[in-house]
Amino acid sequence: MRGLLSSLRGKARGLKRETFTLYLVVRHPHTPWPAKALAALVVAYAFSPIDLIPDFVPVLGLLDDLVLVPAGIALTLRLVPSSVLLECRTQASNLIAQGKPVSPAGAAIVIGLWGLVLLWLGSLVWSRLR
Repeated sequence: MRGLLSSLRGKARGLKRETFTLYLVVRHPHTPWPAKALAALVVAYAFSPIDLIPDFVPVLGLLDDLVLVPAGIALTLRLVPSSVLLECRTQASNLIAQGKPVSPAGAAIVIGLWGLVLLWLGSLVWSRLR
């Protein structure tokens, strides 16, 4: 049982590193635009609190995270030139070793978008109640 948990933790760390690598791939100037577009979608989906299938749906809710994210990562990695991938993986590993990568600007954008969504929903509810 411990071996299985250890293996799963290792795979989860690997997925985290690969997702952060894709984030760096999007920003790399030598990444072809199709790879940038797909990488941006995969990273956005992986870090988004909104899933295609909500996590509370039994089995299927977690299955989309276990299938879609790794499949998206694998497909995107095939589109990225090996030199770019090696550079981004090295950079991702170094940044993760220094501590969790954080982006205040990214957090501000996500918070702002959620704020706009809440305002829009609030205005819809308010207009229905009047």
